[in-house]
Amino acid sequence: MTTDPKWARTPDALARLTPEQRHVTQESGTERPFTGDLLDEKRDGIFVDIVSGEPLFASADKYESGCGWPSFTRPITPEALDELRDDSHGMVRTEVRSTHADSHLGHVFPDGPEEAGGLRYCINSAALHFIPLEEMEAEGYGEYIDFVKAGRKEAL
Repeated sequence: MTTDPKWARTPDALARLTPEQRHVTQESGTERPFTGDLLDEKRDGIFVDIVSGEPLFASADKYESGCGWPSFTRPITPEALDELRDDSHGMVRTEVRSTHADSHLGHVFPDGPEEAGGLRYCINSAALHFIPLEEMEAEGYGEYIDFVKAGRKEAL
């Protein structure tokens, strides 16, 4: 795991987590399907790690997969995620964790839209914080604004 003080998992960040956020990100839990706050989020912006604030996914890469959790076709950068073999619950899956904070996010599956690369990142809302496009500069994510705007045009 790479460490970057900008996107670190700190005691203060962990103390701010709700019980569900802690269960998902720190104990590799899963929120119930169709219950997450970000499932129906359709505004332009970015989704960041709830623990560290590390940018993970852009709104243009979010799509409705019908699985009950927010789904994305790709991360903002491949370096933002670590993928690990997960043999729990009697099946083999690929777990997705944030690189810097080591937060459990969800899983990636090879059944996403083929035209977008074929992957479905199935991510718990409890592991994410959404930052709308109009708030990105003020929240310190100005360097990603052009990326979000470009992705929005590609998605239209």
